[in-house]
Amino acid sequence: MTVAPSGGRALGRRRQLSDEVAAYVRELIMSGQVGHGEFLRLERIADDLGISVTPVREALLSLRGEGFVTLEPRRGFMPAPLTRQDVQDLFEAQAYFAGELAARAAEKITEAELESLARTQALLERASETRDSDAIEAANHQFHRVVNLCADSPKTAWLLRLVVRYAPRRFYSSIQGWPQASVDDHHLVLAALRAGDAGAARHAMRAHIRHAGTLLVVHLEGQGFWEDGRE
Repeated sequence: MTVAPSGGRALGRRRQLSDEVAAYVRELIMSGQVGHGEFLRLERIADDLGISVTPVREALLSLRGEGFVTLEPRRGFMPAPLTRQDVQDLFEAQAYFAGELAARAAEKITEAELESLARTQALLERASETRDSDAIEAANHQFHRVVNLCADSPKTAWLLRLVVRYAPRRFYSSIQGWPQASVDDHHLVLAALRAGDAGAARHAMRAHIRHAGTLLVVHLEGQGFWEDGRE
């Protein structure tokens, strides 16, 4: 048996930290907390997350490769311009894959899995009533995870994960109407799954994701995110 050297474990942990930082910065940008023209201060991000500057720099370089941030010579990193169309495109891609997974899940889901979804939906509703943003995020994530696993389509699920990381999961509470939209829209998805109706499940899930994208656009508009005229 080959034993990985301790340096390999350290490198793996650093890469994990870098991925976590990248997710945090994406959410900052997608929730409108920082925008083009504002510099991303490495030390500030490191302090906020309780880590060193090294994984922050690695994360920002990775996001630069995605076209999500730019590097200004001798000045630092800033978010790349983000337009309404960019946001709509990201959610449209997410809606396509999530809808396909929901349709496949409708044909395979078991009674036990339906009961699990119903319990998760109940948790989501209670969290929404108490405005517990952490519990909302956890229940919403679990609901979609169960649906995606039921689809038994790992390649499509992988494609969905590539685009869903741009949804600002950590900042649900800052986007007006998003928690209630999850509660209401999930009822339609769950009803279609219970009926075993693939077409209805696809339609309900895609409508849900598009609804979320519209709420995010409205949220960013309310913050004056595009007041400089960018469309």
